[in-house]
Amino acid sequence: MWRSRTLKFTRPNLIEFKNSKEIIISNVIFQNSPFWNIHPVYCSDVVIHHVTILAPQDSPNTDGIDPDSSNNVCIEDSYISTGDDLVAIKSGWDEYGIAFGRPSSNITIRRITGSSPYAGIAIGSETSGGIKNIVAEHISLSNMGVGVNIKTNIGRGGYIKNIKISNVYVENAKYGIKIAGDTGDHPDAFYNPNALPIVKGIHINNVWGVNVQNAGSIQGLKGSPFTGICLTEVNLHGSLNSYRTWKCSDVIGTSLKVSPWPCSELRTTGGSYSCSSTF
Repeated sequence: MWRSRTLKFTRPNLIEFKNSKEIIISNVIFQNSPFWNIHPVYCSDVVIHHVTILAPQDSPNTDGIDPDSSNNVCIEDSYISTGDDLVAIKSGWDEYGIAFGRPSSNITIRRITGSSPYAGIAIGSETSGGIKNIVAEHISLSNMGVGVNIKTNIGRGGYIKNIKISNVYVENAKYGIKIAGDTGDHPDAFYNPNALPIVKGIHINNVWGVNVQNAGSIQGLKGSPFTGICLTEVNLHGSLNSYRTWKCSDVIGTSLKVSPWPCSELRTTGGSYSCSSTF
């Protein structure tokens, strides 16, 4: 009904905590949600671990876990297989998120396994309240659209900064890494086209990919280039028919031990954004 536009109602999350604190979600199976599975919004001190989240690969918008304008969140030791992003961090949508101004911060994601036609670890694209101080590590992904996807858009405002992602294994994926400033739609036509997001301090280390069709894409914004993008020890191996290249624009960063050889914007090491001492 949603696909045919005959659904007269919005689809609910399977479980949502709002304006709450000191939450533990543990040892539960979540299955066949109509929309996002677990959605803590405006929450603090949240632990989600040892959960299993299942949805058909063709089910729309069935994100696994979406911390939204929340802080002090730990997501760990879980298996997620859905039709959308496995874990997606959000903080508000365009002018509404900018006005509310509540960031997502201090979030740790570790030891997550899963598959999806979309992203394994996603940040955005709703980032208007700001997203900072994120750590994702020891992630194992298979049959993915994208391994790591950081995404925002014109009109979002806000920021994405101090992101550290390490020890990621990706097998069978369309993209290993995508960082983009032109993804996600708008809630209405009243967003401010001059509200450009700031993306800086993205550190990605020790990523190993097998049968990855496209190594990576980093597309910043002309009026707000992405800065401090650091890649270290990233190896994304493709198949015979893959495009083992990087596509970059409006980005400033450095790289060390990256294969295939990254785009020219990331080929210099040292300088203001040294990758070697990031982790």
